[in-house]
Amino acid sequence: MAGRVSGKVALVTGGASGIGRGCAERLAQEGAAVVVTDLQDLKGEETVAAIRQAGGAADYIHHDVTDEQAWIDVIGQARAKHGRLDILVNNAGIGLGGSILEMTLETWRKQTAVNLDGVFLGVKHAIPLMREGGGGSIVNMSSVAGLKGAPSLAGYCATKGGVRLFTKAVALECAQAKDGVRVNSVHPGIIETPIWGTVLGGEFGTNAPPDLDALSELAVPLGVKGVPVDIANGVLWLASDESRYVTGAELVIDGGLSVR
Repeated sequence: MAGRVSGKVALVTGGASGIGRGCAERLAQEGAAVVVTDLQDLKGEETVAAIRQAGGAADYIHHDVTDEQAWIDVIGQARAKHGRLDILVNNAGIGLGGSILEMTLETWRKQTAVNLDGVFLGVKHAIPLMREGGGGSIVNMSSVAGLKGAPSLAGYCATKGGVRLFTKAVALECAQAKDGVRVNSVHPGIIETPIWGTVLGGEFGTNAPPDLDALSELAVPLGVKGVPVDIANGVLWLASDESRYVTGAELVIDGGLSVR
């Protein structure tokens, strides 16, 4: 399958659903061999089956991104099967909303472990394999919540803001090393994914997930919500050689939400 990332090997964390699945499918459509990782094994296998049915190449690995040994194992499996890694999409993340006064330290650490530690571990263990192949592209999934604050999202904003600046620092480190590895962050706005069940409801109460259509009509300048492929198209560009001169950047895909 020829395409914009043909011949490349991609690893997508949290690839079983939502934005992660969209990224995995889009990269596979454009020719990448995709390693999909997640904790949701059934949905992960479904993602891989859909990619293969469409003519793409993909495998699934059970993966806890907060576990360093798990990262070592996943990268080892990618090395053993493909001999290289060209693209890492650090997408796995959770959103636990609620008042900072009610948030427990356990909840704070749970969110930080996935959203920040997981990104750190992915970058740390992927770069050596990318360097062996002459370079690569790392895409870290942040959020508009990594650009500006929001009430009841202090913990989430802290992690996503951390991803943003971590990305820039590592981009400069790789540029200094002249290793061919580019590192960028993506900042989705209101995208239709399962994360909304805990970002604005569920973790700290019985509030139902918000009506994203109504919310987008009020808050988003374009007036509509996004869907996973909107983010996946941006990730594809950053993963491809089309963005060869882009590193340390933040790609905002939010319908204008962050402009207000």
